[in-house]
Amino acid sequence: MESVAERLERLEKQRTAETYMSALKSFRRFVGRPRLAFSELDTDLTAAYEAYLIRRRGLTPNTSSFYMRILRAVYNRAVNQGLTTQNNPFRGVYTGVARTAKRAIPQQALRRIRDMQLPEDGPLAFARDMFLFSFYTRGMSFVDMAYLRKTDLKNGTLAYRRRKTGQLLQIRWEPCMQEILERHEATAESEFLLPIITDPSEGRRQYVQASHRINRNLKAIGTAAGLAAPLSMYVARHTWASIARSRHIPLSVISDGMGHDSEATTQIYLASIDNCEIDKANRLIIKSL
Repeated sequence: MESVAERLERLEKQRTAETYMSALKSFRRFVGRPRLAFSELDTDLTAAYEAYLIRRRGLTPNTSSFYMRILRAVYNRAVNQGLTTQNNPFRGVYTGVARTAKRAIPQQALRRIRDMQLPEDGPLAFARDMFLFSFYTRGMSFVDMAYLRKTDLKNGTLAYRRRKTGQLLQIRWEPCMQEILERHEATAESEFLLPIITDPSEGRRQYVQASHRINRNLKAIGTAAGLAAPLSMYVARHTWASIARSRHIPLSVISDGMGHDSEATTQIYLASIDNCEIDKANRLIIKSL
């Protein structure tokens, strides 16, 4: 697995490399030794590891599934390279993605956050504006925001490639985006559009630190706004998708706007809003009796 992580780092997929190493460390803790032959990986071991993750470590089924999918990917790579035979050791464990609690916030809450009176140039105002910038740019992920270059904005269009998939996205530059940019300008010497990364050689570290800091401040903003669930940068992405769906924008358009590889991924984001519509329909049916 180390070789897979190293290859991902060479391809500048650092976040993915970090998740592979995290999964490897977790599995090592479970087996109690640094190395394990692929031939030792069987259904009993994966089932025991799943039980360890959920019962001992207190992880959710989705998080346990995430670790299992990473291990399965490494195992399948070894099979393809002829390092072991395919014995399907993961057939008895959960490797799906279950529906999670709703992460999107309603439009009224979004307006409250936008209109909150916060100290100018303070950390709360900066966190709020980064959240809004993500929402305005169709739920742009924070890592993509951090690495936006000034050269990505040309002739009224913001064009960038998603670091996760490499897909090129183009967004028309709107006045609300420009207002945020003017409030939080990067230095003239910086190549970056937003003042998140100031030193390219420390880019990854500065992005991670900024992410933690902004999410911590967003949590405080969410509490002040009366939200039941914690507010984070990720909520902006879910909120854009949910509001778009509530406006009857076609699923294909939402999927393209978010840069998803398939509409199935978009459906995960929209599962909660679909349930809401179903509940409304059920209420109408019951009232009709």
